[in-house]
Amino acid sequence: MTEPTLRIGLVGLGRAATGTLPSMQKHPNITVTGAADIRPEVIEQFRADAGVDGFTSVEALCDSGTVDAVYIATPTHLHTEHVIAAAERGKHVMVEKPMAITLDDAQKMIDVTTKNGVQFQVGHSQSYEPPARKIREIVQSGILGNLTMMHNWYYNDWLYRPRLPDELNTARGGGIVFRQGAHQFDIMRLIAGGFVNTVRAYTGRWDPDRPTEGAQTAYLEFDGGIVATAVYSAYDRFYTTEFTKINEGGQEAKPGEYAQARMAIRNAGAGGEEALKSQGRYGGARQQAGSSPQARHQSFFGLSIISCEKGDIRQSPDGLLIYGEDRMWEEPLTPGIVGRDLMVDEFYRAIRSGTPPNNDGRWAMGTLEVTLAVLESSREHREVSLSHQVATRDEALSLKPSWM
Repeated sequence: MTEPTLRIGLVGLGRAATGTLPSMQKHPNITVTGAADIRPEVIEQFRADAGVDGFTSVEALCDSGTVDAVYIATPTHLHTEHVIAAAERGKHVMVEKPMAITLDDAQKMIDVTTKNGVQFQVGHSQSYEPPARKIREIVQSGILGNLTMMHNWYYNDWLYRPRLPDELNTARGGGIVFRQGAHQFDIMRLIAGGFVNTVRAYTGRWDPDRPTEGAQTAYLEFDGGIVATAVYSAYDRFYTTEFTKINEGGQEAKPGEYAQARMAIRNAGAGGEEALKSQGRYGGARQQAGSSPQARHQSFFGLSIISCEKGDIRQSPDGLLIYGEDRMWEEPLTPGIVGRDLMVDEFYRAIRSGTPPNNDGRWAMGTLEVTLAVLESSREHREVSLSHQVATRDEALSLKPSWM
């Protein structure tokens, strides 16, 4: 029996949407049937490329009758408004991370999607990457004993990539804690089972021209005595790819000119950063250049080391390296699968089965709570206790899309 087709509309044609679109296009039971963006020229480009309707608001897209679900990739401070608009029109919703800026807004999103009987997923794409899911599987198997500690260190140039003002405004969900730390926390919650008890953290704002958090050191304590550190620095100096050799996109990291990102922003001048940003959105020069197929290894979200009572785990380019008591071995992973493939497929399966995805609203609210606790702990110089944590649902953690 042929599986029914899910019609999805894109809301916001920025970099997140262009990164997720290929996974939607390769899914045999998903069709992208519309898009919404406030920039008329981008909508016209998308209409010409995809041959589908384009709109200037999420409301118009949802009212068009052409979509069953929407993927919302608008600025973070608009997520709540857009999720509510879609859910009240009976559309299933996938929204980019972070889901919201406050826990109150997160609860509003959960309430409206529950009330209207639609599936709700938050796109923490890095925790969908096969290495993270395979680590969870190994930890759950017990072959290395109980999980004891986790560490992730990521140094890169995130703060100096072309940014819109909102991305450098913490109050609007900008900065590395909201935008990147959230990935670290989500991965760690997945591996450890979900329940963070307390957070102690420090964040750094070290460049007055980029007035948001560019660095963090967070110490997390989980149920069962498991501890974790999440270290991130986005100041375009040292790169963890010097150790991993593979970058976040799964490509081999090639040394470039030192501080290239900082120099590009500095040389762009007034108004130039917006032009650079546009190049990476839908239809932009850098987005088009990045759409060509490339040899891909597994994604490295920095350098991660996971410790259990009887062994350690870290990534290799194409799998995981396991350091056991008596031997070391490699667990290979299926090539060609990216986290967004699994994320999109889980959304599809949730809608067809009526079973919520692992990264549903309640799960994502738990990750948002950790994110906010990091900011609060740094601001108030104290440990913060958490109360909105939920468990990982291992039955949802597929390592392959359903169509493979």
